[in-house]
Amino acid sequence: MLRKPAVAGQFYPASPNRLKKEIEECFLDERGPRRIPEIGQHNKGLKGVVVPHAGYAYSGAIAAHSYAAVAEDGFADAFILIGPNHTGIGSGVSLYPPGEWETPLGRVPVEEGLVKNLAGGIIDLDESAHIYEHSLEVQLPFLQYISKGRFFSIAAICMAMQDYDTAREVGEQIADAIKKYDKRVVVVASSDFSHVGFNYRSMPPSGENVDEYAREQDKKAIEEIVKLNPKGLVEKVYSNNITMCGYGCVAAMVVAAKKLSAKKATLLKYGTSYEVMPSSSCVGYGAIAVY
Repeated sequence: MLRKPAVAGQFYPASPNRLKKEIEECFLDERGPRRIPEIGQHNKGLKGVVVPHAGYAYSGAIAAHSYAAVAEDGFADAFILIGPNHTGIGSGVSLYPPGEWETPLGRVPVEEGLVKNLAGGIIDLDESAHIYEHSLEVQLPFLQYISKGRFFSIAAICMAMQDYDTAREVGEQIADAIKKYDKRVVVVASSDFSHVGFNYRSMPPSGENVDEYAREQDKKAIEEIVKLNPKGLVEKVYSNNITMCGYGCVAAMVVAAKKLSAKKATLLKYGTSYEVMPSSSCVGYGAIAVY
């Protein structure tokens, strides 16, 4: 089974050379880490990262902070990608079956051992949710670039249901699957933060700019993530009407990381689309590493 790219030429360049150049620019951007990362030694025990999934022009420099952390902590043998379901297609929690994912930079295999251990319970084998979904696809070129040709595989989970009970169950199944797997795995939670303004029908209070309101809202969510409090994150999102599209995905990653003995989380970088293109709407982006 081959999952073809759905948003190449839209969220990122379809040309391999242009794509590599844009990823390099994300790393070197003033909003990025300002360096091209090299694969380092596995010494901090990175368990998971939070990354945005907008077009690279908007969120790529923020995402680059998380991918620099992935590379510099020794990369990994496999990655479990968790992202929200924007299309409404497929089951509530959809795991892509064994096969391959293709990007302009080549193909990435799905790790059959992880899929076997992940499937079941609340997690369904279902490719339909993934066919047009961008939230996981946009992560692969970054992984391919920082791998420097090193082999890696993936398991991909798309979440339409993001309540805390679902996130907890997904996170626990992820942790159990990683414990059964004999190689190193890092969990990548794909989420943008607040969507504010005219385009999203979520207006800030009177007199407040869209970017200011996005930052205020996102600070509340980020506080819970860096405290490694997945239930608190979901509760903050609900009680404050924070328009974060992948909150359940992040909560699931944190649940899994804690079961794998994570002790701390660090905000690497926060930014917004307003920094790139000021307008009547704004989306927040955060890069967070969990160790």
